[in-house]
Amino acid sequence: MGRGSSGRAAAALAAKLGFAATVVDGGDVFPEKDFAFAVASPGIALAHPWMEGCRRRGVRVESELQFGVEECRRRGMKLLAVTGSKGKSSVVKAVADALCAVGRRAVACGNYGKPVCEVALEGGAEWAVVEVSSFQLETTSLAPDAFEAAALLNLQEDHLDRHGSAAVYHALKRRLLSMARGRLDPAGSAAIAEASAHLFAGSYFDNGVLRANGAAAVWLMRAAGLDDAAITDAFSRFEPLPHRMSSVGTFGGVKCIDDSKATSLAALAAGVEMAGDRVRLIAGGLAKGDDPESTAAHLTRRVKKVYLIGRCAEVFFRAWSDAVDCEVCGTMDRAVKSAMHDAVSGDTILLSPGAASFDQFQSFGQRGDVFAELAKKEGQKKK
Repeated sequence: MGRGSSGRAAAALAAKLGFAATVVDGGDVFPEKDFAFAVASPGIALAHPWMEGCRRRGVRVESELQFGVEECRRRGMKLLAVTGSKGKSSVVKAVADALCAVGRRAVACGNYGKPVCEVALEGGAEWAVVEVSSFQLETTSLAPDAFEAAALLNLQEDHLDRHGSAAVYHALKRRLLSMARGRLDPAGSAAIAEASAHLFAGSYFDNGVLRANGAAAVWLMRAAGLDDAAITDAFSRFEPLPHRMSSVGTFGGVKCIDDSKATSLAALAAGVEMAGDRVRLIAGGLAKGDDPESTAAHLTRRVKKVYLIGRCAEVFFRAWSDAVDCEVCGTMDRAVKSAMHDAVSGDTILLSPGAASFDQFQSFGQRGDVFAELAKKEGQKKK
């Protein structure tokens, strides 16, 4: 179900295993015939008509994640898993890079990197480090030893437009821990953070917001058999992913930071915390159902002004304007121009939207690229 990268990979793996695969996509009606089972791409919610078609006909549904993980295990691969509300991709990349650096054949996959079914289809990997989303976990049921180790990094509010409540979302995240031999939750990460922080000192993870994630990465690396020397070396070489607190440049003393991957309000709050004082925040887009009023008090401590864009600009304005100066700009070009005009040396212009990008952009990556281009253009006028 679904012809995106996950659906294509699942169909190809099914064919390799000898199944006759029927793929539904777009506005297709669920085919009224018998199936051995169905594989759901992450974008297919439980309420989707295709899922109802499966329930009506008694067809078992599993996620692309489950289909791929089970085949990876049959091929002798070992798997590590990471979930949480913020920082999953960076932890997955750090762990996969560390394994590769010591000669292990490792691949990052799942919600970040290749679909797991593609990894199973290609073969050749010793280790798969899997980013697991709440969307995938809706239709995943794996054995208690499916993963060598699994880490739940943190639990914040996100994807409430899909899951309906924070309680449902958090319960889905916690399901991953029942599928692994070794299990680490946020309390465990916090407990070991101080003891392991020297291993990632000076790296992307060496700050108050990401320290627990760095500790989780250490724990996963150790679960895969790496010693502290290899772990320290891996962190020293780590290069952050794009659009995660990425520096665009400094113009007339004004720093510009692209944190376009911050698609939830919890991620926005973390971005503001990491950016320091005197922040000029560009926020807004397609809201995901989390409550903007819960973020208002956090903004008053560090944000000088908020420049609002996208479909939820008016909603964010009503929630925040009593706590912090807000301007509804509507579009990215107007927001960057206004923020750069207002900024003085020592300020930071931060794109940390707290919302999805799909109202005005094709992806968070495109949104970040547009911000960077505009910031450089307007920044030249500051010099």
